[in-house]
This record gives sequence, C-alpha cells and structure tokens, in this order.
Amino acid sequence: MSNFLRILFTCGDVNGIGPEISLKLFSLLLNKKTIHHLIFICPNNVFNYYSELLSLKLNYKVIKNLEDSEANVLNLIGMKNCKIQLGKPTSISGSVAFDSLMISIDLLKQKKSSVVITAPVSKYAINLAGIKFIGQTELFANEFKVRNYLMMFISSKIKAFLHTIHIPLKEVSNFIRFKPLSANIELIIRTLQNDFNINNPSIAVLGLNPHSGENGKIGNEEKIIKKAIYNYDNVFGPFASDAFFGKHHYKNYDVIFGMYHDQVLIPFKMLNFDKGVNYTAGLPIVRTSPDHGTAFDIAGKNKASFTSLFYAFKYATQISRSRLKNER
Repeated sequence: MSNFLRILFTCGDVNGIGPEISLKLFSLLLNKKTIHHLIFICPNNVFNYYSELLSLKLNYKVIKNLEDSEANVLNLIGMKNCKIQLGKPTSISGSVAFDSLMISIDLLKQKKSSVVITAPVSKYAINLAGIKFIGQTELFANEFKVRNYLMMFISSKIKAFLHTIHIPLKEVSNFIRFKPLSANIELIIRTLQNDFNINNPSIAVLGLNPHSGENGKIGNEEKIIKKAIYNYDNVFGPFASDAFFGKHHYKNYDVIFGMYHDQVLIPFKMLNFDKGVNYTAGLPIVRTSPDHGTAFDIAGKNKASFTSLFYAFKYATQISRSRLKNER
C-alpha cells in the first residue's frame, strides 16, 4: 500500500479530549467499507482507559514498527503508561503530547508515512514539562527546516491563511514587510494549485488597520500590502476586515489572506467551529489538525465531538491525493 495512505495520528494532551475524539473517529472509519491505514501514537493505558469509557471494541494491534502495520485495523504505537489527570494540564500530559509529536516526526522523516493528523495540545502543559514550545505549526516547520510556511484554515465555506501566527498583537505591525508578504502570497498560490487543484486562485487580502488604514490616516501598513499585491492579477485588497466579513464578500474569493490570528480565526470559527481544519502549508509532508483546543472542561465526559477531527482526516487524504496527482 502506498505510504501516502498510511496516516499517523498523535494523541494530543491525554488530560484533554484528544484521545476521546481519536477513538470515536477510529470507530467510525473502521466500520466503513473503505480501506484505511491508521496508526495511533498513544500511551497504552490511555488507549485502554478511553476504550472502556466509550465502550468501544476496536479491532487493533500493538506495533513497534510501521512495517508491521495493517490496513483496516487500528495500529497502536503504544507509548509507556502515564498518569491521567483529566481536565488538568500537567507536566506529564505535556511531556506525553510532545513525545507523541516527535515520534510522528521521526516516522515522517524516515518517509514511512507522509501524513499526520495532530490532536490538540496544551502549550502551557508542554512548557510545564520544561520544553520550549510555541506551537505545533512551528514545531513541524522547524523539524523539517522549512522557513516559508503558513497556517491555513480550511472548510467548505471558507479557506484562509494567516500572515502571522502565534505572536503578540503589538508585534504584528513589525511583520508587515514587502518580501515576507510577497513570499507568502507565492506560497498561497502554490498551495492552492498543488494541494487543492485550484489552478488560478482568487485571493482576497485583508488590511491590518481599521478601515484598512483609511488612506494612511490610521496607519501605513496598507501601503506595503498594496505594493506586495500590485503585480498579481488574481490578488485583491487590502480590504477592511469588518465590512469584508460583514457583507459576506469572502464568498467571492477562493481564499482569504489575513494579517494576524484573531482577524481570521474569529469569523472562521463562527462559521465552522465543528467543521474547520488547521493545515500547515509549505511542509514536505501533510499535517492537519482540528481547529479547536484541548477542551479540558469536558475531558473524560464522553461529550466531545470528533467532527473537526473527521474533517482533518478528510482534508488530509484529499490533499495527499492531490499532491500525488500533481507529482505525476
């Protein structure tokens, strides 16, 4: 079976909802006629705990090497047992979440898989474990030595990219520069062509300031944005964010390019909270994730929806197939 269909899943923070939504998804996928090749990286006792909690009788096997994995069963790469403290970020849960990510990265680097779906982690918990960690997006980019990458959010209603990711709002203006903006626009175009088969994408770019700067009266960053998009026939803007989303203009474009995190994420999650997907554009591998967090408040209560994780799986497989098609 081709490696691109061999899909890795990380467990996320074991005190959050990651293992619960993962097992719910596996139960759905393994009961379908479609052949799937699923690998779950998770502590043995966490897997057993949630299997009992959810009353699931999954067809699974514990493996040490991906060569021993099989299709149409859940292949469990069992990590050592850990202490579970539901609903609470701890140094142990942070360490396990990080180790699960690093195991997946090692397998991806060995080209034993090319797809990973990452469950939600707690940056706070990982930092409690003494690990310097900004986010999963940055970790994967750093491990694969990719400098030009973007956080993308995908749904059937809207596709969006972020120019800046996990930085304080007061620092965003420092990143509005011609060369980085131009490089990111080029990456957006390549991503839409290679990963989504959109050959001539239309791109709407959002301004940074209120009223998109009001011709320089409320900031000059829009002048730099205009310069960066000037030579592209299919790139438009910069638009004032409030009117752009308020008047549903996002429907007129293939993708939106926003300048900072909440500028895009607030409208995106209002439209797609259960069906949105986080995708890291620019990597040599495919990495998707649900667009929600660890939800410690409902951990272990069998209340968590796996819908976003399902769509993360759906888009990961679609992007993989698109890449394979464009490589031929």
